[in-house]
Amino acid sequence: MAVVEINNVYKSYHDTEVEVKAINGVTLSFEKGDFSVVVGPSGSGKTTLLNLIGGLDQPTGGEILVAGHRLSELRPSELIDFRMEHVGFVFQSYNLIPVLTAAENIGFIMNLQKWPKEKRKVRTNELLSSVGLADRHNSRPSQLSGGQQQRVAVARALATHPEFILADEPTANLDSKSAESLLDIMEKLNREEQMTFIFSTHDVRVMKRARRVITLEDGKVILDETRS
Repeated sequence: MAVVEINNVYKSYHDTEVEVKAINGVTLSFEKGDFSVVVGPSGSGKTTLLNLIGGLDQPTGGEILVAGHRLSELRPSELIDFRMEHVGFVFQSYNLIPVLTAAENIGFIMNLQKWPKEKRKVRTNELLSSVGLADRHNSRPSQLSGGQQQRVAVARALATHPEFILADEPTANLDSKSAESLLDIMEKLNREEQMTFIFSTHDVRVMKRARRVITLEDGKVILDETRS
């Protein structure tokens, strides 16, 4: 069963009096365990597509189903709960909370969902170990390298067992070694836990590792290639 179904989706913006079709009639689906990447030139619609899948934006037309839920039928308050329960986000700029430690950043959404304290602690320790940061439990973002911050962001995205991870240019601010290390971790999670990853990227390193490459141009899918 597909975890994401996108059916003839459009997203338009108005620049003064000109209509800009950021997404123009896209139909796609993603299965559990996919390790997929959306590529294309700047302005092709990559980030817009991820925002639509994650319920951060609403389509102008068409339908998006995530884990069997029609996003168009959810009220704003329901969308917030839906994102917390079903979608993990990893952003280019990490988006960690500066005053919180690595462990507190990872536990933030679990706290919002009122997980018991001991259960939060166990899950946080498990995730820090899985991303190779078991010894940085009490480090704040300013005490971590860019690669380490992004690993904390991945752990945070995984915290509540989401259906899939949306990763928007996750390696863009990382040096080569940090980027490869992060991708190793994501591949391991995908392989061992069947975690579904959907990336948007310009990074050739990410494209090489993906098993499916979807190319957008002017908001349209012009190529959808699956690799063995």
